[in-house]
Order: sequence, then C-alpha cells, then structure tokens
Amino acid sequence: MRRIVLLILAAVPVFVLAAPEQSAPDLSQGWSAYGGDPGGTRYSSLKQITAKNVGELKVAWTFRTGELGQGVKDWRRSAFEATPILYDGTLYLTTSSTDVIAVNAASGELRWRHDSQSRKDLHYSDGVSRGVSLWIDEQSAHDAPCRARIFAPTLDGRLLALDAATGKPCADFGEQGAVNLLKEIRSQFQEGDEWRNYLVTSPPAILDGKVIVGSSIGDNRAVLEELGTVRAFDARSGRRVWSWDPIPRDPGNPVYKEWDSASVGNASAANAWAPLSVDTARHLVFVPTGSASPDFFGGSRPGDNRWANSIVALDGDTGTLKWGQQLVHHDLWDYDVGSQPTLANIMHNGKAVAAVIQATKTGFLFTFDRDNGTPLFPIEERAVPQDAVPGEQPSPTQPYPTAPPALVRQSKITPDDAWGVAWFDTRACRRRIEQYRSEGLFQPPALKDSLMQPGNAGGSNWGGIAFDPERQLAVANTMNLPFIVALIPRAELAAQRDAEEYKDFEFARQLGTPYGMRRRSFISNFGIPCVKPPWGTLAAIDMQRGVIKWQIPLGDTPMIHLNLGMPGLGGPIVTAGGVIFIAASLDDRLRAFDTDTGKILWTASLPAGGQATPMTYAIGGRQYVVIAAGGYKDMSTRGDYLVAYALPR
Repeated sequence: MRRIVLLILAAVPVFVLAAPEQSAPDLSQGWSAYGGDPGGTRYSSLKQITAKNVGELKVAWTFRTGELGQGVKDWRRSAFEATPILYDGTLYLTTSSTDVIAVNAASGELRWRHDSQSRKDLHYSDGVSRGVSLWIDEQSAHDAPCRARIFAPTLDGRLLALDAATGKPCADFGEQGAVNLLKEIRSQFQEGDEWRNYLVTSPPAILDGKVIVGSSIGDNRAVLEELGTVRAFDARSGRRVWSWDPIPRDPGNPVYKEWDSASVGNASAANAWAPLSVDTARHLVFVPTGSASPDFFGGSRPGDNRWANSIVALDGDTGTLKWGQQLVHHDLWDYDVGSQPTLANIMHNGKAVAAVIQATKTGFLFTFDRDNGTPLFPIEERAVPQDAVPGEQPSPTQPYPTAPPALVRQSKITPDDAWGVAWFDTRACRRRIEQYRSEGLFQPPALKDSLMQPGNAGGSNWGGIAFDPERQLAVANTMNLPFIVALIPRAELAAQRDAEEYKDFEFARQLGTPYGMRRRSFISNFGIPCVKPPWGTLAAIDMQRGVIKWQIPLGDTPMIHLNLGMPGLGGPIVTAGGVIFIAASLDDRLRAFDTDTGKILWTASLPAGGQATPMTYAIGGRQYVVIAAGGYKDMSTRGDYLVAYALPR
C-alpha cells in the first residue's frame, strides 16, 4: 500500500439491439471514438445489459498484447491504458509501446498487428498511449485501400495512418504513412539524449477530413520547453492545414498585451494533452489546455497566461479562436485541464442548450454554451491567497462556478482532518498537519512545506466524465489526495535531492527560475493518506439543476477490502440500460453501478489494474463491455490484458 500511494498522484429484449457483423458499420451500436462519440459523452444507447441483469456478466474473451516490458528502457513509466474503438466488427487499439492492434470484436482473436517501431531505448516523460481514431474517406471506392484509416500517435513523435482492413501504412499520408510531429514545436530533444519529453498520448480528433492533435509535454523541466501547438493535418495527404498556439506570439493577437513582451518568447507548453472534442455540426474543435511551464513558479510568465488552463473553441476550418474561458489564472499548482470536454445537450431554464461540460483537477465542473462560451451557471471571481515567494505574483482572484458544487475537498486541511489506521498513526498525521502550511485550493507554493488540496493529480484527471442524456446526469470519478509541495532555492536543490529525508519525493529542476520543486502525496508511515477518506469517489450530477444527485466512495483498500474510496485513474461510461461501468481504482476491479441511485450492482476481479476507461458495443445480437487491464506504474498489478464481458448466451 505504501508504494501504491507514494506513486499516485492520482430489461430490454436482446434481439432488438444489435445487427450481425457485416461490412457496413452500424455506429449507433458501437463505440466509434475514444470518448464513445466525437463529443466525448462516453454514453451508449445499448440496453441489453440492464440494472436487473448486469450481475450475470461473465468473461466472454480475453486478448493479451504480449507487451510486458520486453526491451523497454523504462517499463515503470509505460502503461496499457487504451480504450478501443469499434469499426466493422473489429476493435482497434494501441499497446503501451504504441503498436497498433486489430482484434475480432466477437471472439477476441487477433486480426492484424502493426509494429510502430517506436524507439524503446528512450525514457519517455509519460509512456502511455490511450487509443486511436478512425476516418472514412467517402470519396474513395468502397473496396479501395485506406478508405477506412486508423490514425495512431507513437511515443517517439509520429502520427501513423494505417489501412483499417490490413494494418498496412497509407503511403499517401505524410512520408510513407507517417507525419513527423517533432517539426515546428521547438523540440528540446537532441541526439544522444535519453529523454523524450514531447509525446502525443491521446488519440487525435477527426473533423471535416482533418486529423487534429495536441501534445503531452514533460512538466516542470524549465521555462523554455516545447510549444503546446494544436495542429490539424489533412487526413489524406498529411499536409498541415492549420496550427494554433495557446500562447500568443504575434502582437496582433488580442491577448498578446496580457503577456509580458520581454518574456513571452520563451513561454512554453500550455499544451492540450487530454483528448480534444469536436462538434461536427458547428465545425468546432474544443481544446482543454494545460499550464504554461514550469508548473509551480510563474515569475517568468507574469499575468493570467491566457490561453493556458482554459477551454477554447477553435474554428475547424482555420484553427482560429472562436471563444475561450480560462478556468485557472496564472497556474502555480499543475492544475492542467486534463479531461476531455464533454459535448452535451442540456435542459437549462426550460430550453435545450448545446453545451460543453469541462471537468477539472480542481474538482469543478464548468458548463458553457457551445456557440459563444456563455456560462450556463454563473462564474464568480473570488479573492485567493497572495503570500508567494519573491519574484512571484499570483492572480488576485480565481474563477469559481456557482454550480454544480465542487466534487472534491478544497478547504484548508486542519488537525481535525487527520486520519490513520490506529490512534498513534492518526496522532502522527495530526502533528504533521500542525507543522505544514495549508490555505486551501489556491495557496501559492512556498519554501515551507505546504499541503495542496486537491493536489496536482486532481480532482478529475484524464478519465473525464460520462453524460446520460435521458437522465441529464454527468458521471464523474474524482480523487481526494493532498500533496506536500515545496519550492527549493536553486543552490539547495542538489543537496535536498540527495538527502535521505526526501528520498520518496519527486523533484523538478524548473530551469530558468530561482527555484526547484519537490512534491509527494501526503501519506502516513503505513502508506495510507493522512486525511480522512474517501480518497476516491464516484458522483452523479444533475446538470439541469447543477446539484449532486449522489456521491459514493469508489474502491476498496488492499488486503482488508474496506470500501473507503481509493485514488484512481481512468473514467466511467454510462448506458441506456441504466448502468455505469468503471474500473479506475487501485484494487484491480471493474464495477457496475445503478445510474439512478449509485448502488453497486456487480464487480469483477481483473487480471491487472483497470487504469483505463471501458467501452461497450453490440455485435451478433450480444452486448459486450471491454476494458484494458494493464495497471499503472507501481499503483496496481501490471498486465497486458484486454478483457470482454457479456451476458451468457
């Protein structure tokens, strides 16, 4: 348990549901994109599996990728977190090393495998790949090669286009089926380096014949890092069509004047590492952005830093900004917007509104009109603490939505919040809390050890939310895991990094600033969080009224199996059958919950950790629920399993 927490951050008849496997896909019965659909709702209209019969689910098939770290330089940093997509009876996904795999959706048998030839001799800042995307070239003949294309990013910075039928590269895309994503992003990678810090870990978005990618950039290294540019490529040729940098480089940009002209040239990142969403009717791309670099000191990037830590809507044809809303000003806490925007039609004040819901690491759900960015629930600017280190100037206020309420704890941590497995453990945690600084959600980092709540892992992380359109419910899993954070004068950084006292801390250089940084999760000597549970929850939020309908602990503790709610990574899906499916927690289990009540209906032990988001589809008259069980770092059991569940025939 100690290692687990240390390394975390964070009744309808069957025959009416599904058509048999055929050459023409029936996307209404499938899972056509990473988030279920282009808008990331993670909702399925299937209802063969219901709240009444979900307890009868059994393993239908298991597929193994065969990747368990062979030949990989840094296996601990890699993880199998993919969510497959369905097309024409086949599931498509990426492995932890970004090979692309096609699996028979009915039997789990391998159809083809493409070796991406990603370099395994490098350390990657985030060695994961969460999936692929599909594009159909309607101008091609039905049986033409690469009419259906699978787009997959690789760990070493390429975007592949593969024939969905055969797995062979589409030679007309880029250079023999691949585009080099390391161009035009101010790559800091030099030959001979062992680290690669520019990656694409999320599947690209597809809109109007364009493939649109963000990026994952290694945090906290320096002021000068890679550019967080969002780019669109022509799906046939691979030609770059447009690009959008969240940090303004041109004085003609309306927000350029909000940046310091002397330092904006070195401002970096603000990258969109979470999946993007698209509105095909409005031809809009919705982009969630992260912090400008580095995360915990912003003296070299004064001001609000727009459009970092924001949700923005881009014109899908040109990449120009339609509207934006910044959700954290001048980020000092690594509060990236790390969840996919969710496009939902919400009943608000008696009428249907095309909305976008954005979950955040701070534990808020922000909700906006998709057309113009107007908040559906008012947002208030509230004063926040200002006691920062010399050279830092925090934003005087931060945005708070008036509804829904926060899904996580955000207040100051007091000795009354201490918790332990025994009285002496609780006492030790209480004494530590008394020693640490704690001022709530937006306290600036300091030289003194500070308790950050909810912390850089969230809140909501990359698993995002699911939305049930019939019930108007958003379903979200969140974490309550405080972190200890401290800034370190540069002259003291090397000594602290080598000190036995700080052996369990993560250190960051933050080159170009006066301070390094160290952090770790706030846990006791037993490896248990030092604050009261739950440390992970699942909630259903009524988006018409902006209230929490129910919220429950998610996940059991190891060995004694108490449902205290554990930290977790991964997200939920929700179905028309009234069932929520989610794994995410550290206890290697997949669970089903009643959407209306939050009551647990079914649980299954996975062969490895389910730190991925499940998906569901119907084929051959049978509904399946599938999840990648690969584990994550040392948080849960490692594996290479893709597991499918279905009702008995």
